[in-house]
Amino acid sequence: MKKFTLSATVAVSLACFAGTASAQVSDALVVDGTTISTSAPAADWLDIDQVLSGWSFRTDETRALQMDDFDNPGMIFVDQAIDDWNTVDGTAGKSCASCHDGPESFAGLRAELPRWDEAQGRVMNMEDYINVSRVEHMGAEPWKWAKPRMDAMVALLSLQSRGMTINVAIDGPAADMWEQGRELYYTRVGQLDMACSNCHEDNYGNMIRADHLSQGQINGFPAYRLKNAKLNSTHGRFSGCMKNIRAQPFGVGSDEFRALELYVASRGNGLSVEGPSVRN
Repeated sequence: MKKFTLSATVAVSLACFAGTASAQVSDALVVDGTTISTSAPAADWLDIDQVLSGWSFRTDETRALQMDDFDNPGMIFVDQAIDDWNTVDGTAGKSCASCHDGPESFAGLRAELPRWDEAQGRVMNMEDYINVSRVEHMGAEPWKWAKPRMDAMVALLSLQSRGMTINVAIDGPAADMWEQGRELYYTRVGQLDMACSNCHEDNYGNMIRADHLSQGQINGFPAYRLKNAKLNSTHGRFSGCMKNIRAQPFGVGSDEFRALELYVASRGNGLSVEGPSVRN
């Protein structure tokens, strides 16, 4: 796979702010007795040797917040989602709890998402499953993506897979969408003429301004960001990245972001589910 390089203008800009800091992968992430893998061998189709969780690139103070659920501010939203889980909504007079034994019944799901769903005939992610349940089984209105109630429920269900190994399938019916996502990952866009790969493959571990560039792994999403004091969805982060390089973002929930999510999720195969994580 060809490794893209930065344009001259952007390279100079990065050089002004870049440092030689690197991820400290020797530290172990253990939360409530669950050991979480923050590094793994990269797939042979990647142009890197090792995949690293975004947790590895954060400060000691930020890491510590994620190592204790009592300190993790993202858990406040998980508690809110538990209330929604038990709340009757829609014409069927049902709640999530009416059909499911509990959130723990979804253990393992987050580790496989996005994935091809034969019954639905398409690639599905967590937001899709939540809205299918709301519309088809509860007779309720679908929740909007990247909004507080949806992000909180995604965090609650993701939490059930904490510590499980990411294993996103990229073959079979999902292959075409995965190829679309890979193309988007390496396509330069925006006024800064940059691709996802320029930061998260070519320059991870470097400092750009005050930010320590990670590999852009999404195994920790939804992520509580200290920057905006709320949970952030995967597609919300994609949108923010595109704005940062002065590009017009694709829509949250769009086919483009769905394809990109599938590809980026597969780049993290071998890492553990972390969500909700804590990031800058």
